[in-house]
Amino acid sequence: MNLTEGILCSKTHEYIREKDGIYFVGLTDYAIEQLGDIVFLELPDVSAEFVKGEVFATIESVKAASEIYMPIAGRILEVNEAVVDNPELLNESPFEKGWLVKIESDSAIIDSVDLLEYNDYREEIG
Repeated sequence: MNLTEGILCSKTHEYIREKDGIYFVGLTDYAIEQLGDIVFLELPDVSAEFVKGEVFATIESVKAASEIYMPIAGRILEVNEAVVDNPELLNESPFEKGWLVKIESDSAIIDSVDLLEYNDYREEIG
């Protein structure tokens, strides 16, 4: 199974992956490589709503602190508590175990127009 199949990426290095009408949102492997070892992650509350481009989480690594932006508008259905408790899951498995939140979105198709398929994203960032 290709872990990056069906993944759309933003220019700010977040990704979405749809499964059964639910969208998984996370940070790309490239972003995590750039951050280095993740030491802290703050995620939003369940039911919080965000517009595309809004900061929904913060992340700290041994190198830097960064804001994480919502790649599509939506409402938080679930927060990945395993990643909050063990931020190293992001380094180990960003696309499987390292997702950040699950959201529902009414505007996913419209919002995803400027997102890139994973291979195109990797090509663009070099």
